[in-house]
Parts: sequence; C-alpha cells; structure tokens
Amino acid sequence: MIKNGIFYILVLVGVFSKAQSPIEHFLNVHTEKKIPYVSVTEARMFQLQDNALFLDARERKEYEVSAIPSAKFIGYSTFSSEDITKNIANKDQLIIVYCSLGIRSSNIAKKLKNLGFSNVKNLYGGIFEWKNNGYPVLNSEGEETEKVHTFSKAWEKYLESGIKIN
Repeated sequence: MIKNGIFYILVLVGVFSKAQSPIEHFLNVHTEKKIPYVSVTEARMFQLQDNALFLDARERKEYEVSAIPSAKFIGYSTFSSEDITKNIANKDQLIIVYCSLGIRSSNIAKKLKNLGFSNVKNLYGGIFEWKNNGYPVLNSEGEETEKVHTFSKAWEKYLESGIKIN
C-alpha cells in the first residue's frame, strides 16, 4: 500500500514538474521556433556588458509607453529591410529582437536572418518577461517607468509586474 502511494506521488511530481508555464505554452502554440531564444537573464547580462543590439519590434505607441533601455525601435508593421541594412553594418553582431511576448519579434528575427544577419535571437517572453523579472523599462523621455503597453486585453494576463496600459 505504501509503495503504491509513493509511486503515485512520484508520478504526480513528474507530471507537474514538466508542466509548461503560461508563456511557454503561448509561445509553443504561436511561434515556429526557427529563431533561437535568449532568456531575459542572459539578455540583461549582454545589455549590461553592451554586447548586444536590442531591437524593439512592437508598434510605435507600445514603444513610446516603455522600452528596454538602449533598444532601437524598428517596428512591426513599419519594419523596413532597407533601413535595417543601411543602419546596421555588422551582420555578425548579436541582435536581440523583442516584442510583447515573442511572436512579432520571431517574425522580424526571421526577416533579419533572411537579410544575412547571422547572430539573431528572440527575447523569450519579450518585454513582459523582462518586466516580470524586475528589469527596468524606460518611457519615451528616457525615465524609468512601471508602465508597459500590453498590446491587447487578451495578452495582458502575461504581464505580472508593472502597470498595464492598453
């Protein structure tokens, strides 16, 4: 009897330890995973060492609410291959693309790869995961803020930290 109880406990622990986080499930459903992810912890380290170019693939109104420090706006609907190739000379530098959660940035990262950029990564969980981990975001005046644009009501549940703006 005790052996069976221990067995069931071990099975349950195994099942629950393999359960996906809500963001992981969301990304598995909505992205192709053709671009490697970089964790927010690793991305923060690259940022502090000034070893990566951060590109924001959200819409302008989202970027103006808050952005990851040092990130350059490239947009999603306004993304321009010509602007990118004209403004980024080193095609081998580490480029970290982000959006709210990682879907739009995945699409933009694929475009960058097709333009010949060799070291492109998608920020896992986007600016939401960045903020959820307590890392700073800046408003359009360059001041630290708690506000994060949530893109949509459906997506705001993934932002657990900060002030949600739609």
